[in-house]
Amino acid sequence: MSTQAADSTIRIEARPEADPLRIGTPLPLGQVSSESDARPSSSKAPTYLKIYLQDDCLKHRFIRSRDTSSIVERPERLRAVKIGLAAAIARIEEAEGALKPLDASVSVEDELVAALGKMDIATSDAGLIRARSISVTRSTATVDLLDNAAVKYIHGDIDGDVYLQTLKAWARDSEDNITKKGSEMPEGMPPLDLYLCPSSIDAIQGAIGTVCQAVDAVIASTSINPSVVATGPQRAFVVVRPPGHHCGEDTPSGFCFVNNVAIGAAHAHLKHGIQRVVILDIDLHHGNGTQSIVWQINEETYRQTLESEQSPSEPNAPPRTRGPQIFYGSIHDILSFPCEDGKVSFVQAASTSIHGSHGQYIENIHLQTYSSETHFWEVLYKEQYSTLLKRASQFLDGTGGPGDDVMVFISCGFDAGEHEYPSMSRHNRKVPTSFYHQFTLDTCTFADIYARGHVVSVLEGGYSDRALSSGAMAHICGLVGDTVRVDERWWDLENLIKLEKATKARKFGHPSQGNADIEPWLTRTSELLSHLDVYRTPPQPSRNWAPATSRALRERKKLARNSGTPEVASKPGKDTQIPAPVSSSSLTSTSMSESEPVDSLSAKKLPRVILHVRPPEGTS
Repeated sequence: MSTQAADSTIRIEARPEADPLRIGTPLPLGQVSSESDARPSSSKAPTYLKIYLQDDCLKHRFIRSRDTSSIVERPERLRAVKIGLAAAIARIEEAEGALKPLDASVSVEDELVAALGKMDIATSDAGLIRARSISVTRSTATVDLLDNAAVKYIHGDIDGDVYLQTLKAWARDSEDNITKKGSEMPEGMPPLDLYLCPSSIDAIQGAIGTVCQAVDAVIASTSINPSVVATGPQRAFVVVRPPGHHCGEDTPSGFCFVNNVAIGAAHAHLKHGIQRVVILDIDLHHGNGTQSIVWQINEETYRQTLESEQSPSEPNAPPRTRGPQIFYGSIHDILSFPCEDGKVSFVQAASTSIHGSHGQYIENIHLQTYSSETHFWEVLYKEQYSTLLKRASQFLDGTGGPGDDVMVFISCGFDAGEHEYPSMSRHNRKVPTSFYHQFTLDTCTFADIYARGHVVSVLEGGYSDRALSSGAMAHICGLVGDTVRVDERWWDLENLIKLEKATKARKFGHPSQGNADIEPWLTRTSELLSHLDVYRTPPQPSRNWAPATSRALRERKKLARNSGTPEVASKPGKDTQIPAPVSSSSLTSTSMSESEPVDSLSAKKLPRVILHVRPPEGTS
């Protein structure tokens, strides 16, 4: 594995004694700190958060047809997330009193050239970020799918790397198969849920490499004497695609081809000796692939434990190695994919709650509709959704309590957010945007108690630009912790509309700079975005396009009983049509126009038409 980016060293003083979990208390509106009280006291340094970007993830593209109107898992998703990141950093800098007035005589282009001249964009933000507790890294880390221990641990096969070799072949031969058969994916796989192109493997390997790089950095942040110095980030947010939580051991599903978080957990175990892992999945959809993988790993660890108890080791024999124990907890919509068709195995898996028996630690909580913010926070969050962290606490308390061998992962999907496409969130099982702030805060408190603060969050779903940007903004504010007072109005609808107007991509990729009286945080957001979004989606080569498929993103027909569908993937039924994601003024895309400057598809030559105009018969 190549992890070329070097991590900086930062002083982090001792964490205060851990308080009991404070769950279900969302930050009240209007708590904005002044310049003086925003700054942490000298006795408490801010938690260090590192955000990882990976440009290779833009290379995964739909090439089967020019018609991409039904493709929601698209490269432009990453720009929407970056808008949220830039806005969060700008707001935090504003709260810390770190915003500086910009020189109006200096253009965005000149600033970008100057910044790139002093900045190694492959490794760090080189001082671009003024917020004390945040750093951004543009990662170049990657892995070889066929030569990485963690990948093989999750997706390998007893008889060889059958699935991984097949996956690479699908991508390699994608253009030829589209030309010959109309699709690069084998028959029986959902045609719009799964797509590949020759460079998809770069994206997949880059995503895995970046997750593993983040794991390395977060674990390395713990020094021998944590009361004095910590190196690197305690928390990380990894902005990668394609997502991973629907992919099982050898079955791609729901946009996912490998399981990024499961591989990150395996890497933490194999390289760093992490024995207990907590995975918290907050995507709209149940992470059926992750749960399936976790079940298999726990089953094997439980078997090893029973064998060890029944046949004690001989004197002086080295201790037997055992696999990790993993808690998987998910909050999701039971009516959505993969349970949408009501298939028994999927619905049962997404409703499983088991704690300790047979070595399994699984908790699934179903999203409900809410009638008001008060109903959401006082009833649903406090009484139901926060149970996820309480169950995770019980898992760790029952397996040894807090320790250096504990790691926390968040499978972070933003598609349950209130601003997701109606076509994706059809059943109205949503959460307010502030959920991504509060749940993240509660998770970080949990990690401070049990895992020395170690949290790695990995992007999963989220498909409308507004859902992604608002969710990412709230999530980053949560990962920073309580060192900055956050105002939840930062991501209210009025401010999101302002954000979209200020960051809308123009013909040549420059953000809008229309209003001279633009608010400082918006100006700063645009400035940050011009640095974070320097690499655009690569152009698609000119080729013979296959006709657009009429099959749907989410098939809702009953599946045939003899379909032989693997448990973590679904086969399509008869052709059905579901409306494409809604695009309206209330869901203004902040990035769809990004395709304009990079679409190198040559326009079709129109046939020459010659009109012969003659006078009507019988006239002179």
